[in-house]
Amino acid sequence: MDEQRLWAPWRMNYIAGARGVEPTPLEPIAWLPGAEPTCFICKAAAAYADERAARQQNLVLEVSNHTITLLNLYPYNNGHLLVSPRRHVGDFGELTDAEHLEAIQSLVRYTQRYRELINAEGFNIGLNLGRSAGAGVPGHLHWHLVPRWNGDNNFMPVTGDSRVISQSLRELWEALTKSH
Repeated sequence: MDEQRLWAPWRMNYIAGARGVEPTPLEPIAWLPGAEPTCFICKAAAAYADERAARQQNLVLEVSNHTITLLNLYPYNNGHLLVSPRRHVGDFGELTDAEHLEAIQSLVRYTQRYRELINAEGFNIGLNLGRSAGAGVPGHLHWHLVPRWNGDNNFMPVTGDSRVISQSLRELWEALTKSH
């Protein structure tokens, strides 16, 4: 087998422990009530002087009345996104009916968009409640939506402890935020 090289320089932020995608992160001008400033979801849901630049930097696809949808900075697969209440809340019992309904409606909308935009053939949708269940942000619950394709699992995760992401986050953000 010929040696193959995978070029994914944007992954270095993850390897090096950096958590931002831009060298100079924008700072919010106003936080939502109860926001946790160290929470990347709360930061994405905050108000900014330049909303478009902040949405692009924070990979925000949509902000609704009660929820926010953003691309996962360290995706498991191309198109991996997160749907979360805008409010910093960590458990199902704390969600309002409006937050729960809007989150599910967002998941439905994005599964449909992914079928059309990137020909997704299936989806993994779920959430982790609590650190022991694998929640990376245990205080701010969020659903994961991961598009899947027949044959998208190959030898890389098994033998190379690597994942191949086929599209840049910026390119996908641009495609998903265009009017349709």
